[in-house]
Amino acid sequence: MTRSNRPSLGAIAFFATAFALSAYFTFAAVQGDFGLFRRVEIQAEAEELRLDLDRLQSRIGSMENLTSRLSDDYLDLDLLDEQARSVLGLVRADEIVIR
Repeated sequence: MTRSNRPSLGAIAFFATAFALSAYFTFAAVQGDFGLFRRVEIQAEAEELRLDLDRLQSRIGSMENLTSRLSDDYLDLDLLDEQARSVLGLVRADEIVIR
C-alpha cells in the first residue's frame, strides 16, 4: 500500500474555510461599520463639528454682548444710534443722505 502525498479533502476544506473567514474578518476590520476607514471618517467629522461649535460659541458671545449693551441696565449710545439708523432708517439733522 502506498500513500500519495496529496492532502486529504478535509484538510483542504479546513484551510479554505480558515482562509475565507480570515479574509472576511480582515475586510470587516478595515471596511466595516466599525472599521478603520469609518473611524477616520468619524474623527474628521468630529473635528469639523468642533470647529463649527467654536464658531457658534463665538457668535453667541458676540450676540450676548450686543444684547447686554442694549439692556436697560447698560445703554451704549453708539449701538443705539447704529440700530436706530439701520432698523428705523433715521438720520441726524446735520447729515446729508445720498441715495
